[in-house]
Formats: sequence, C-alpha cells, structure tokens
Amino acid sequence: MLTIKIPALKKILLPLLALMLFDTLSAQVRLPRLISDSMILQRDEKIKVWGWASPSEKITVRLNGKNYRTAADRTGNWSVVLPPTKAGGPYTMEINASNTITIRDIFFGDVWFCGGQSNMVHQMNIHDVTYAREIADAAYPQVRQFLVPGATSFTGPQQDLNAGSWKAATGDNVRPFSAVAFFFARELYDRYRVPIGIINASVGGTPIESWMSEEGAEPFPVVTATITRNKDSLYVKKMMDPGIREPMLADRGSADTPAWSDPAYIPTGWRSINIPGFWEDQGLKDLNGVVWYRREIILPQSMAGRDAKVFLGRIVDADELFINGKKVGGTTYQYPQRRYMIPQGVLKAGKNIFTIRVTNNNGKGGFVPDKPYCIFSGTDTVDLKGTWSYKVGVVYPPAGTGSEGSGFNPQYQPAVLYNAMVAPAINYAIKGVCWYQGEANTGQPEMYAKLLPALISDWRSKWNKPTLPFLYVQLPGFMDYNYLPSESNWATLRESQLKTLSVPNTSMAVAIDLGEWNDIHPENKKEVGLRLALGARKLVYHENIVASGPVYDSSWVEGNKIVIRFTSVGGGLTTSNGAAPGPFDIAGPDGHFFRADARIEGNTIIVWHNFLSNPTAVRYAWGDNPADPNLVNKEGLPASPFRTGQ
Repeated sequence: MLTIKIPALKKILLPLLALMLFDTLSAQVRLPRLISDSMILQRDEKIKVWGWASPSEKITVRLNGKNYRTAADRTGNWSVVLPPTKAGGPYTMEINASNTITIRDIFFGDVWFCGGQSNMVHQMNIHDVTYAREIADAAYPQVRQFLVPGATSFTGPQQDLNAGSWKAATGDNVRPFSAVAFFFARELYDRYRVPIGIINASVGGTPIESWMSEEGAEPFPVVTATITRNKDSLYVKKMMDPGIREPMLADRGSADTPAWSDPAYIPTGWRSINIPGFWEDQGLKDLNGVVWYRREIILPQSMAGRDAKVFLGRIVDADELFINGKKVGGTTYQYPQRRYMIPQGVLKAGKNIFTIRVTNNNGKGGFVPDKPYCIFSGTDTVDLKGTWSYKVGVVYPPAGTGSEGSGFNPQYQPAVLYNAMVAPAINYAIKGVCWYQGEANTGQPEMYAKLLPALISDWRSKWNKPTLPFLYVQLPGFMDYNYLPSESNWATLRESQLKTLSVPNTSMAVAIDLGEWNDIHPENKKEVGLRLALGARKLVYHENIVASGPVYDSSWVEGNKIVIRFTSVGGGLTTSNGAAPGPFDIAGPDGHFFRADARIEGNTIIVWHNFLSNPTAVRYAWGDNPADPNLVNKEGLPASPFRTGQ
C-alpha cells in the first residue's frame, strides 16, 4: 500500500490546485476597464463590445432584451457590435460565457475623449476655491468621467488600461474631474439634456509626440528613430537608471538635531527674506539647492485647534510645510498651486512656528509673486506675506558636473502614452476629441504645425472615423508681459495651432486673454471649457452660432497703412475695453517691428506707424504674454493672435 505523508501531499496538491484556479480564472470572460458600471456609450452609432476569453469560448451579450452572440478566436479575443441606440438609460448589460458579468447603470449619450497635458489634467479639486459653488452644487448624475491613470509602454499598444472607473459629477466625485472637461460637459448637458461621458487621458508636461502612435509618427524620422531605439529594453533600463551617481548631499536642516522644523530648534545665523519673491533676487544669486524659511505666525484664539487651510501660492520647485513641527503638506514640482489642509490640533492660539523647506534645481527658486499666501479657518484669515527668516540647508553643484542624474523621463518619449492610455480606448466609440496641449512643444514651435495635424489624422485613423471632430485650445499668455515687439516661441506655436484650422472638422478655442503671467496653469478653466463647448455646438451639434472670435483672413497695403480682413466677425469688430485695438506691431522691408496704431473700420482693422512709409507686415498679440490683447467680436470672443505674410 502506497503511503504519502501529509506534508508531502501538500507539496503536490497546493501547486496543482493553484494551477487549476489560475486556469479557471484565465478562462473566464473578461472585459476592458472602460466597459464597466456607469459607463456612457455613444448614442446613434454602432457600438463595439469586446473582451477576452478562452479560445473558441461562446459568449452572449444581452442588452435591452436582445442577445448578441459570438465566440472567442484562437487567441481569446472576441467582440460583438450593437446596433445604434438613442440617448437614454439606465440599461443593464449581461455578458454570459463560462461566467457571467453584469454591468449596471449604463446610459447612451455623447462620449468625448479629452487629452493633453497639465491644463487638461487640472482637477476641480485644485480650483476648489474659485469653483467652490460649482463643486457644492454638482448634481449631474448623467455627466460622467473615466479618469485614465497615467501609464507608459515602450512595447507597443496595450490591450487594456491599468485601472479606472466611471464616476458621475455628483458630490465629491466631481473633485477629480478635469476642470476644463467638466465645464465643457456640463454646458453640453445643460443645453441638450443628453448624457455626456468624458474619457480623461492627460498627463502633465508631456509633448504631443508621446500621444502619437508609431504609425502616426512615420512622417517624422527623428521621432520614429527614437521609438525604434526605445524598443531596446536594455537601453531604456540604462537610461532610467544611469548607474553610479554622486552621493546625495546632506541637508543640514534635516540632518541637524533638532531639525530646523522642530519647535525646540533655536535658530542661529538666519537672515531676512521676503515672501513672495525669488531668492535669486534677494541676495542668493545662482544658488540651486535647499533653502529653509521660518517665521512665527500669531494666530487668534478662534483658530486654535481647528482645522484650517493654508495657501502658499506657487513655489519653485519643491516644498515641504511644517507647522509647529508637524508636516502638513508638500509638493514635488513647481507648477501646482500649494493649498494644504491643516488638521485639527495643529494650530494654537498665539505663536505658531511655520517652517518651509524649499528645493530648487534650476533657475530662480522661491515663491511666485501675485499669488495668495495666507491661512484661513472659518471666517478668520491671516496673511503670510512679508518678512521671513531663511537659512541655506544645502547647495547643489553646478549643472554639468555629473551629479544631476538622468534626463530620461519615460512619459516624454514618443508613442508611450498612446500605447498605454489611448490604444486601449480606440474600440470605444466616441463623439469627438478635446485637446489642450502644446506648452511642452514650445521649444520647436514650427514643427507643431505638422505634428498637430498628424496627431489628428492618426487618431481619426485609429478610431476609423475620418471626420472625427477635433476641438483644441490655443495656448494662453504666459511669462512676463510683452509691452514691446518681441520674438516668441509661444506666439509661433499659437500660429501653428491657428494653421491647424485648415484641417477639416476642427475647432479652436482662443485663450490668449485667459493666461496668467506667473502661472502656466491659469485659474480660469471654466471659460476654456465653455469656449470648447461653443466649438462643439457649432461644429458637431450644428447650431447656427458664432463660436469663435475674429480670425485673420487677408491683408493688403494702402499707402502707409495695412488693411486687415477677418472671418468670424459675428456682429462686428470691437474691443473688450473700449480702447483702440491692439497690441499691433508693424514692420517695413527690413523686418524690424514697431508698436503700431490701429483703428476699426467696419469689419477691417487699419494699422499704421507714423514714421513708417512702406509697411510690409503686421502682427497682433505676438509674444509670450502680450499685454492687454483686446480685439474681440461683438459676441465677446477674442481674436486669435496672428501675423501676416506667413
């Protein structure tokens, strides 16, 4: 008789049971994450439902009382096509195979794919002061967002997204919504009472090349060469981990005992500095490293022990905030607004020690001017601007000494975001695209005139919709105001965006008037969303409306003046502030531009300079951040920046 000891039997059976369980799970029918509870499906179009199962497994999809049958192919892929369905719901869908999946709360409506970089990323939560009322009043159960998690792939298009689920714009669920996409979707829903779905696939700081497929990048040899190079996994691994680096320099503020954030620390050798302001302008020239800021803030009894919120504007680059020795917030890069919640029990009446550890790697470090710096709780507000004390914790070696590590950022590589964040969605029927991107491509602005049309063509090909509506935002003003004629990469990129209107079935939302000189992420996301919605109303929903401000059409010389004609003048040309139109620049044969005079005559603008007799070219609102552009139509929509002769 064969006798097997229990421990030996476990060693045999447990792996066998695990293998059987794995086989069972892998054989079960599966769906992509987009096809899930609360999804919005595109109305009035054939809908593809797809997934994975065991080879040859039979699958039945049941919706609205009808069955749709198919079988998985040899690789386990399967799909069915549902007939067009009018807007409405809720519906329940069942997928039956060796297992059953039930999807509930489905609505048919319009689905918009919203992509780009950080200005599309920016969530309602980031702007919760400006849009406090909109967040509090959010009750739009049929406006829904699927937030695609950031991901990259160097190995080609992926089958599915890493995570994600559909959320309705109700209560706190609205906080993670893209602010631009929310206001766009809300406007469409309010007008048409059709469910609106948003697929939000956006990643901060990313160039357009990251969002193109390998096939879409074929017209650009440098881009395709980079894609080919990045298929070498050893190369990518090496670039992401470049090997030996110099040891991290010690920060005295963290290493000292007690640490400089500790209330028990007695400060010595600290100097005065102002917040807001950059330390480069306050005696710390060319310093990259860590600087600590410290100040005693006196708070009233009414704020003691209560939760509160602190606004620290924007900080270049990274920060950590300590209050009475407790860390209450921190951000790792310069662009987000610093708004930190302070838990109950941290604040006390009287003296509170605020310590801010600021790290800067390049350029000017410190606190951006013209931003809010305060702490508030209930009706109490305490200003944090003014004189602080500072001390340097560590000085970084100059760039180029070998200590700065790798400059290879995976999400900036071509095709990687398309592969991981777009490709898994191309089977999902959509109404159109909203695109807000370009800041990361201002280094080569002329190339964008080819890249943006190529992206549009690429995505239309992938979704198999040659006329897929494509709405996009022209970059707003940013950086120091331009009061004199200047050359500008940002202006040239806006021109590239303007030229893309020649691509059929596109619409551009002008945002030149919505920028902030000190913030690449302007606060006014609502107006951007509404202007995108105007474009959709005209282009997609076929309303007979004026959806754009004046757009340059043609120009000619009359004596010492240049006459400019526009399209999209609506009710006529005017200015937003009642002043003469501008800023206009004018040049003669030598190409040297002067700030010009201008006036409106009917639907044209007359531009001249009293000391220029033979003008050849004109520019409007040309610069990184042109000061006070005011040309609008009588509908109040701003004119796009432009230059003649291009």
